[in-house]
Amino acid sequence: MNDPIAWDVAEKVATRVGGRDPFASSYHYRSLQPDFEELTAEAEELVAAATGLRSLSGPARARVTDRADWVRANIASFRRLMRPMTERLGARMGDSAFAPIGRVLTGVQVGSLLGWMSTRVLGQYDLLVIEDERPDEQDLVYYVGPNIIALEKRFAFPPREFRLWLALHEVTHRAQFTGVPWMRPYFLSLVESSVSAIDPDPRRLLDALRRAVDIVRDGRNPLSDGVLALLASTEQQQTLNQISGLMSLLEGHGDITMDRAGADRIPEAERFSRVLRQRRNQQRGPAKLLQQVIGLEAKLRQYEEGERFIEVVEAEPALVGVAGPAGAGGPGLLARVWEAPEFVPTVAEIRTPALWIARVRSLTVSGSPPSVD
Repeated sequence: MNDPIAWDVAEKVATRVGGRDPFASSYHYRSLQPDFEELTAEAEELVAAATGLRSLSGPARARVTDRADWVRANIASFRRLMRPMTERLGARMGDSAFAPIGRVLTGVQVGSLLGWMSTRVLGQYDLLVIEDERPDEQDLVYYVGPNIIALEKRFAFPPREFRLWLALHEVTHRAQFTGVPWMRPYFLSLVESSVSAIDPDPRRLLDALRRAVDIVRDGRNPLSDGVLALLASTEQQQTLNQISGLMSLLEGHGDITMDRAGADRIPEAERFSRVLRQRRNQQRGPAKLLQQVIGLEAKLRQYEEGERFIEVVEAEPALVGVAGPAGAGGPGLLARVWEAPEFVPTVAEIRTPALWIARVRSLTVSGSPPSVD
């Protein structure tokens, strides 16, 4: 079968687009790996104390990479994640005379996206297991060294404080996926379901364009949730909404934990947070369009909506006269999200937390298992 994406081209393009930051050869770079090994271990203890979540997969392993290495790691993850779709596309393309050209063009597009992202990302927990990779390449917490040093220099961040602050966010994500037994298979099942259901039929693209025109006429942005959401069928939209609700919860929880867990260790945490929020929202022109196309704008909203959801749920008082989890308020009520997939909030519940609070309480009190529409 012909792979519809020339992954070797994608890697070359991404490496070229990402470029080589001058800080990659700085003497400061040598301090990153030992610092992150130490600070990642410290972050794990702080996160466990703050959240009650502790990884069931052993200690986290930190790896400092340059942009090119980050690209290679993510291409491996992309290939694994997109396999259901690429197999069907490859079979449809067959031995078409245009297939080689299509493969290269798609490789250029994927490489351009990854190259741009490699200039922005600071850290990443890679939860995808690649079947043909070695065990020492699995379950890693990545830190993109040149980007981190560039920010430290630009804003005069104290390096050790800033690096611990970053480690807290990534280790929180690892605790979510390896400390909650059902989380990783549930998340991957949702993503694989959405990717597997993508229809490569050109008619689907025409339908999406018609919907985009209608959305524009209504005065809304057709790319606000990314291209995949625009191409999705009604059934896929439901899956994407589940993914979006889950990611809002995880991203918001990651940001809040980052600030809380290191409160006594990171005096400048508030400034770090403010600078990175501004950095997330400052894109203009082509970069702004690129964020819309790949759904990054939706991801940026997930941080804010997820944080607000958590704050509202934690502020909820306990029910008077009702004992146990059903009557719990505050952090005890929020802790229910880690019990089972059925407790994960929907997008509507993320945006209106009272809906989630009412659903979880009413269904639990009634003795029925909670369900998500």
